[in-house]
Amino acid sequence: MKRIYFFLLACLALEIGLVGWVFSGALPLWLAPFEVAFLCALTGGIGGVVYCLRGLYVNTCAGDGWNPKWLPWYFIRPVVSLVCGAVSYLLLKAGLLVLDSTPNAASNHIGFYVLAFVAGLNVDKFLSKIEEVAQTTWGIEKSRAARRDERPTPGASANDEGKQ
Repeated sequence: MKRIYFFLLACLALEIGLVGWVFSGALPLWLAPFEVAFLCALTGGIGGVVYCLRGLYVNTCAGDGWNPKWLPWYFIRPVVSLVCGAVSYLLLKAGLLVLDSTPNAASNHIGFYVLAFVAGLNVDKFLSKIEEVAQTTWGIEKSRAARRDERPTPGASANDEGKQ
């Protein structure tokens, strides 16, 4: 379990360090056009690590429900959250998801980052929303995983079971 704590804290430090690096102005020219997408991926990753850290806390300290079978989940979830953060950017840019605000020439991308964080924090609901958009837009059936009852995740409390 110690390696999970180390891994998650290393991921968090790396992601926060990369966000600081982007804001320091040291971003290479080839990455500059993708700055917002890169920050969305990092923000989603931070959301995923926060969720995993909460899961560790709930299952080891508060709930005494630690089960080693969830080990792969703790290592994979931060990566999936990075991807979901990047995908949230693509969905917003494509107009498939719309933030309820008025665009402004001097606007920043805070809404993009908030959605990316939420996408990383709650991957299951985000993927479900993507499948709803795909079904509505293109008539694509939901996957079997989306149709079956969702299984609880390590970060879920007893009251959250079945809601995640």
